[in-house]
Amino acid sequence: MLGPGLYSNRAKEGGNAVRSNILMLSLFAAVAAAIVISTDPLPQMAAATAADPTATPRKAAAARPVENRLDLTDAEFDGVAIDRPDAEWKRLLTADEYYILRRQGTERPFTGALTENKKDGTYHCAACGLVLFRSKAKFDSGTGWPSFYEAAYKANIIEKEDRSLPGEVRTEVECARCKGHLGHVFDDGPEPTGLRYCINSVALKFKPGK
Repeated sequence: MLGPGLYSNRAKEGGNAVRSNILMLSLFAAVAAAIVISTDPLPQMAAATAADPTATPRKAAAARPVENRLDLTDAEFDGVAIDRPDAEWKRLLTADEYYILRRQGTERPFTGALTENKKDGTYHCAACGLVLFRSKAKFDSGTGWPSFYEAAYKANIIEKEDRSLPGEVRTEVECARCKGHLGHVFDDGPEPTGLRYCINSVALKFKPGK
């Protein structure tokens, strides 16, 4: 058993040690918190935003669209078809090209870039580059779509029955190589064929003549 005086002295010494330990622990905690804050990106971003209200988090770079490289050659279809998954066509084509070529869509009349084109050259499939028509066969039908009285090569065009409109039977025109929808053909065209290939401008790529 300790005497009152000795107990009092040791109690004071113990109290001083406890206070010293508490001070050291507080110091360690402050240092640890500073380290966490300096390595945590969220507080730094918040601080940066607070310093500059116009600052915005950096966005990931957008994926570049796949380039659809076309070989616009003037040759008859060789029988080698191009068969791509629908998802790949979606990446290769623009939204308008995909809608018309792969979903059998129709552009509004008098809106196509090639409707009034009178330059000498050849017209190719916008999906695969196969030559479809020549400028010498192009005429003004007054319909608002590029019109031709004959194909560049008969083998480059596929014609099929189209009953998509109620009570009407039409003849759809497709590219022979990639099966892309081009438009329709009618029997009200000029001589010498009497045909009118009514084609969507978006489905075509024009190659100027030399």
